[in-house]
Amino acid sequence: MAKKSGQNQGSVTKRRDGTYMVQLSVEGKRVTKYFRTMREANNWRIETLQKIQSGLFYAGPKLTLAKYLDEWIISRKDSIKPKTLLQYKSIIELHINPILGTKNINELKPADIQALYNSKIASGTGVRTVRLIHSVLHCALNHALKLGIIYRNPSDAIYKPEAIKNEMKILDENQVRSLLLAAKGKRLEALYKLAVTTGLREGEILGLKWSDLNWDTHQLNIQRQVQRVQKTGLVFSDPKTAAGRRMILLGPGTVSSLKDHYKRQLFEREFMGKQWQDNDLIFPSSHGSPLDPSNLLRQFKELLREANIPDIRFHDLRHTAASLMLKQGISIKVVQERLGHSDAAMTLNVYSHTIPGMQKEAAEKMDEITAIIEMNDLFEKVEDQTGLQ
Repeated sequence: MAKKSGQNQGSVTKRRDGTYMVQLSVEGKRVTKYFRTMREANNWRIETLQKIQSGLFYAGPKLTLAKYLDEWIISRKDSIKPKTLLQYKSIIELHINPILGTKNINELKPADIQALYNSKIASGTGVRTVRLIHSVLHCALNHALKLGIIYRNPSDAIYKPEAIKNEMKILDENQVRSLLLAAKGKRLEALYKLAVTTGLREGEILGLKWSDLNWDTHQLNIQRQVQRVQKTGLVFSDPKTAAGRRMILLGPGTVSSLKDHYKRQLFEREFMGKQWQDNDLIFPSSHGSPLDPSNLLRQFKELLREANIPDIRFHDLRHTAASLMLKQGISIKVVQERLGHSDAAMTLNVYSHTIPGMQKEAAEKMDEITAIIEMNDLFEKVEDQTGLQ
């Protein structure tokens, strides 16, 4: 017998085989679903009624993928960073909706999605962009699955192109010295010093404030980053990951460089007068506002040419710092914490192949430890040291 839950609240019926049937009316159409237990049936009925009220439930031929993605992006606006939200919107508007937007979400097939990816690759769209398309679509459809809008995620069965890693370029010790020598006396001298001694990300460096630095303990707190958001400009946001919010210690030489930089900035502030925008930034523009990453990149490229160093990305200074720390025998755990990686495994995965010399050193040390010294060799060694014959 059906157990009714009130007007328009659906019903739960126990069947002869012991399972339970839930029936609901959605826009005049009956929706039926089966469960093994009464609890499962009732939970689904209650959750589904809530979804119906929110407008995000099975809507037959009316709910297109484009319509669903509009609702999904609105639901995500408070849980992701503004720059990421704009990136999602761009992926949806430029790549997903033009091809799949008119399809009903509950009729979307793996073959439709695979065809989208294949067409993008064939038209010259980069692998990274196609992987972003997949990430956005997969995430959105997973949410639809949880809401009960669809009963499987068709993107689960899709082949996505393998990511192409950017070639990592690392400066050696002599090149680092040449870079810092070329930066001597320049406005951003301390910035380059900080980059190669800490491995901070570009956005983290540009988001640093003087209040983040403890002059007495040499502690530097990483609490924010600077990001460019389309149609908004440069904004402050949280670090890239939870592990990115961290404290690192600076060496005396780096602190000394920052002290000189602070004195230089005091002159800049006085010279600019009322035009100075006081954001307390360690590395602002000449007006005190956040320094534009494109301006930093331009100055960095000029510095590389002046130092006669092959062209690299600014991000490669981070790789350089990590590589130099590891080569100096600094613990992988310490390097991980300074870089702001979530775990040491990630640090090892990224940088282990850059330090083959450590493998050779480890092999030689292990040979030395486990070597068996022959007695004749030992006597000869003692005689050589004492002069006895």
